[in-house]
Order: sequence, then structure tokens, then C-alpha cells
Amino acid sequence: MVRILTASVICTLALSFAVAQDTAKTPAKVEVGQKAPDFTFKDQSGKTINLAELCAKGPVLVRLTCGCSGCDKELAYFQEIDAAYKKYGVTSIAIFKEPDGKVAKYATEKKINMLYGVDSKGKAWETFQTKTMPTNFLIGKGGEIVAIFRGCDPSGLLASKVSEKIAKTVDTATVDVKGKVQQTNKK
Repeated sequence: MVRILTASVICTLALSFAVAQDTAKTPAKVEVGQKAPDFTFKDQSGKTINLAELCAKGPVLVRLTCGCSGCDKELAYFQEIDAAYKKYGVTSIAIFKEPDGKVAKYATEKKINMLYGVDSKGKAWETFQTKTMPTNFLIGKGGEIVAIFRGCDPSGLLASKVSEKIAKTVDTATVDVKGKVQQTNKK
């Protein structure tokens, strides 16, 4: 009886240790209200950028994207968001899941003036625990995730929601990015 009890205790302790070890390896879930994951990338000039360092300075909008036709149509809205909120300390980052050469050509053609990087292997999508393309993460100053916006919306409605949330985060009036892009396209 003592042997059975001893064996049971040892098995329970071993199982508890194994579960604790497995839990320790599991990264924290990426969700609103949680700290943004550790993330670094090389920008368009080859400089290594650390997300935590950017978040220490102010809010950051991380856009995991590609060059498909939907993301391409949304690009103007997110460039407008970058231009509108930069003066309030917001840094916008686009991470493209495309080969370097393709992104460099695309950036030149589209006159991308915001911070961007290339992640052709999709490590950023693993780090941010998403498979949705595109996904936008608004991270507040200090590193807490404020909002997550998933999916593609070439109409500009999603970008308008992102703009509203950024405006609330930096306590300023919302910029009508959809209207600005439509006005620019009429010219």
C-alpha cells in the first residue's frame, strides 16, 4: 500500500513538473490588454528596429501585410494614417510578407514613406500569433496592445476604425482618412 501511494505521489509530481515546463515555453497570448510580444525587424535601410524601443517613445501601429490587390488598395489609407498621426508621436510600421526585391520595387512605385520591413518567412505572423492577412496591431506607449484589426477592407472602413482608435489613444480629433484618400484620388 505504501509503495502504491509513493508511486502515485511521484507520478503526480512528475506530471505537474512536465505541465509546468510546457506552460513556461508557451508564449503569452497576443490580445488586447496584453503586452506586445518582443519583436525586432530590419527596416528599409537595413537598420534593426526594436518594437519595445519604439513603444517607449509613443504608440505604434504594426501592420502585417503583403502586396496583394486588397492590401495594395488599402495602402493609401494607411499611408494617410501615418501622415496624420505622426505629429502625435505615433509610429506606423508595415511588415511585408514578400521577397526583399519585390517589396523594394513596390515601395518605390507606391512612394511608401512610412517605416517598413520585409519578413518573407512570416516570423512576424508567428510572433503576433495571427494567420490573417493583413492584421493591424495598435500598441500604446509602454507596449500594451490597445486594439487588433484583422482582415482586408479596400473601401477604407477598416482604416477609418483604426484612425478612430488611434485618435482616442493620443487624445486628438479623428482624421477622416477615407475622405482624404478619396479627395486625393479625385485630383
